Amino acid sequence: MADLTIHFGDNLDVLRGLPSGSADLIYIDPPFNTGKIQSRTRLSTVCDEGGDRTGFQGKRYRTIKLGTKEYADIFDDYLVFLEPRLQEARRVLKGNGSFFFHIDYREVHYAKILLDIVFGRDSFMNEIIWAYDYGARSKTRWPAKHDNILWYARDPADYQFHLAECDRIAYMAPGLVGPEKAAAGKTPTDTWWHTIVSPNGREKTGYPTQKPRGILDRIVKVHSAPGDLLLDFFAGSGSFGEAAISHGRRCILADNNPEAMRVMEKRFAQADVEWIGWQPETPRDSQLEFPCRT
Repeated sequence: MADLTIHFGDNLDVLRGLPSGSADLIYIDPPFNTGKIQSRTRLSTVCDEGGDRTGFQGKRYRTIKLGTKEYADIFDDYLVFLEPRLQEARRVLKGNGSFFFHIDYREVHYAKILLDIVFGRDSFMNEIIWAYDYGARSKTRWPAKHDNILWYARDPADYQFHLAECDRIAYMAPGLVGPEKAAAGKTPTDTWWHTIVSPNGREKTGYPTQKPRGILDRIVKVHSAPGDLLLDFFAGSGSFGEAAISHGRRCILADNNPEAMRVMEKRFAQADVEWIGWQPETPRDSQLEFPCRT
């Protein structure tokens, strides 16, 4: 297997093709239900004893594909779209693996209820707040300047947490702790202050929903070990995959957006990549447009 495997296609199909208990760490950054125009295959589920999957309380369900169309990213079936993918993610996750779900204030409360059902409430470990300070400030309400990252352990009694590998942050009042502690810094809490990807920085790929490496590096280093297999099935620009292979992990990425594939072609041009469902070409020199979040 290559260090990095990238699938182009429906991530539900990709997940169903992965072996059970194969991934040590899963991170996803799915659509946020922001109100923007999206293109997505819509699904419905009905109770059916002969269905293709098992859902809540062991009941069998059948998935019905309703077709693909463009529509506003405000929709009532968001959890229906996510649920079969989360069920598959739990199946693919190793017994001591962790699952990270990156979302924002619009859907986090609904998503947590669904995740509690899929993984079990005892498997919920932390809600991490990624706080940043960039962009416009509302004059009618408190500006939303954070994302939510929900951490679930497949087994809450057995999971990877290598705190010694974590980057350290500066004390806010270094004079209160002494020079030795101040120089060493401290480990973060569940609130992570980190800038967004700089619009003019070297890390920027041009992909609109790109997440900063600093956030993803921390997750990779603390919640996995060198040689582990990681998975992101809403890959976007591939930042999680880059973090994984940079720290000696293997990674599987999946996305159904051709523009995401083109960004990853360029980003991983020098990496050992196995492409599935996509034929790499020389990346275009012109600026890419990214019409939707995947």
